[in-house]
Amino acid sequence: MTGAANERQGDDVGKATPAVALTDVKKRFGDVLAVDVRELTIADGEFFALLGPSGCGKTTTLRMIAGLEFPTEGSLKIFDEEVGTLPANKRPVNTVFQAYALFPHMTVADNVAFGLKMKKVAKREIAGRVEEAIQLVRLEGLEERRPDQLSGGQQQRVALARALVNRPKVLLLDEPLGALDLKLRQEMQLELKALQHRVGITFVFVTHDQEEALTMSDRIAVMELGRLLQVGTPEEIYERPANRFVADFIGRTNLLDATVESSDSVCLVNGARVPIASAHPTGTRVYVSLRPERASLHRRGEAPAGRPSLDGRLESVTYLGNALVHTVKLDWMTLEVRSGNTAAPAVGELGTDVTVSFDPDAVSLVMD
Repeated sequence: MTGAANERQGDDVGKATPAVALTDVKKRFGDVLAVDVRELTIADGEFFALLGPSGCGKTTTLRMIAGLEFPTEGSLKIFDEEVGTLPANKRPVNTVFQAYALFPHMTVADNVAFGLKMKKVAKREIAGRVEEAIQLVRLEGLEERRPDQLSGGQQQRVALARALVNRPKVLLLDEPLGALDLKLRQEMQLELKALQHRVGITFVFVTHDQEEALTMSDRIAVMELGRLLQVGTPEEIYERPANRFVADFIGRTNLLDATVESSDSVCLVNGARVPIASAHPTGTRVYVSLRPERASLHRRGEAPAGRPSLDGRLESVTYLGNALVHTVKLDWMTLEVRSGNTAAPAVGELGTDVTVSFDPDAVSLVMD
C-alpha cells in the first residue's frame, strides 16, 4: 500500500470478525498528533507486528489497544466490541513489557498466580491454571525459584505465563525481547512464535527490529510519523515495498535513481533500461530498489549480456562469516552487493574495475 496504506484494508484479513479493529483513530498529546490511523484490522489468531523507528507511534497504538491510553477520536474494537473508552482491566487483553516487572520476593508460581489471586479465583482453579501456563512456556521444575535465580530468557517466559494465565483473547507485547542478548533474542523469537501457535490467540507485537518482525509475523504494519505506510506479509513488505522509507527501513537495499520511460520501462541514471511496469506518467522520477543479495558482481566486461548493469570500482569487502559484503563505488552512489562466502566472485583486489548486474525481476519500483 502507498498512500492507500492508511485507507481501508479490512478485506486483507477476510470476512471473519477481526480480533482488533481501529477506524479513524487519532491520538493527540497537546498539539502533537502521535497516531493517525484510518483503518487497521488484525485477524483472530494472527501474529501481527507494529514495526517502525522510535517515535513512529507504534507503542502508543499498542497502549491504546491495551487501554493504557485512550484515542482522542475514532473507533477501537476488540472482537466487535467498542472498547476505546474502557479501562485496561475491562478489556480481554494482557500486556507483556520489555521490563518484565516480576515481583522479586515471589516464586515463579506466585508471580504467575498473582493476577488470578487479585480476581479472587478459587484456589483449586488457580493451581490448575498456573500449572497449565507454566507448561505452556516450558518452565516445569522452576516453580519455586525466584526471579533472581532465573536467566533473562526464563524471566521473559514467566512474564508470558503471567499474562497467558488470564486467558486473554489478545496478547500485547511491547518489545519483550529488547533486554536479551542477540543469541538469546534469536532463540526466543522462535520460542515466541511456537508459543503463539500452541495457544492459538492473537499476538500484537511492537518492535523496531526489522529482522525480528520478518522472522515472527504473519503480517506487519510499518509505521512512520503516526501513520501506516504499508500493511502486508513479510514477503510483501520486503519484496514489494510501498515507498522509499519502507524499502530502506526493511532490511538493506540499494535505491537507484531512475525516470519512468514508458508504462513498462524505467531508465536508470546511467542510461540502463529496466523493464518495470509503472502507472506513473512518463518522466516521473522514481527509485529502483535492489536488495544486496539480488545483485551479482563481475570483473569489468564479464557481466552476462541482456541484464541491466552498473560499472564501478570495488571499494571494500567485509567478511560476515556466512556472507561477504562488497561495496562498489559508482560515479553517483555506492552500491552494496552481498554473497555467500563460498560463492564469492573472484573480482580482484580493492580498486578493481567491476560491474554489478541484476535480473529485472529482482527489483521493485518505489516512490518517495
